[in-house]
Order: sequence, then structure tokens, then C-alpha cells
Amino acid sequence: MDDLSGERIAAFLREHMREMRSTTPEESVHALDLDGLRRPEVTFWSAWDGEAVIGCGAVKRLDAEHAELKSMRTAAERKRTGIASLLMEHILIEAKSMGFGRLSLETGSTEFFLPARRLYERFGFTYCEPFADYQPDVHSVFMTRRL
Repeated sequence: MDDLSGERIAAFLREHMREMRSTTPEESVHALDLDGLRRPEVTFWSAWDGEAVIGCGAVKRLDAEHAELKSMRTAAERKRTGIASLLMEHILIEAKSMGFGRLSLETGSTEFFLPARRLYERFGFTYCEPFADYQPDVHSVFMTRRL
């Protein structure tokens, strides 16, 4: 787990928000900023290589049984090297140990997000209707899986 107090993780997450806003209309960006990730219902993990942040991901409690996957990101220079898969494996184990029976997510619908959607499919996520407070959005797809 990461307590989100370091400048390196803050910079990594600022870049994540910048990238999301550059690829998706503002009203369709659902990424959590640093303050959103610090909320008590969110558990956040980061992956490091020495002093460099190379990936992150989070789980947000929706209710006692259901959580949402948030803030999955891999450093640009480490994409397609297995970091996202390692994080996903860890997060699935942790979410199950936290007592969740279902994990859902929202991600983008454009070509930019295709690698992410493929990752989620490989880990057993299937497409679903919007969940929690989400509404249908042409820029979003929703996925879920049992744990």
C-alpha cells in the first residue's frame, strides 16, 4: 500500500490526470485526483523500480460486497512489460482478501484505451451496464468480474 504522501507518486498521478484529460472530454473523465485517492474508502498501491514509480492501482469500496478498480496506470517507458499484469494480480488478491465478491471498473471507449480493455478481458472482466453512480456515456465502457 502507498500512503500517497511522496512527491514522486503525486507527480505520477498528476501525469495520469493530464493524460486522461488529453484523451477524454472533461465531463467523461472519472479518474480520481490525489485527494480522491486519499479518501478512507480507497486503498491505493504503487509499484516502484528503485526510486521510480512504474505503476499504480486502487480499489474503491462501493459497499460491503462490491468495489471499483481505479487509477490503473503504468509509466509510459514501462508499458507492455508486465507491470499492469503484476498490479492486476496483486489487486485481485487484495480485493478478495478485503472481503469483496465483485470488482467493477469504468474505462475509456476509444482506441487509446484498447490495451487497458484487453488487459481487463484477460483477467476475466466482462462488459456490463453502468454501476454505482455512473450513467451511460459514449466515452465510457464498464466491466465487472466476480472474485
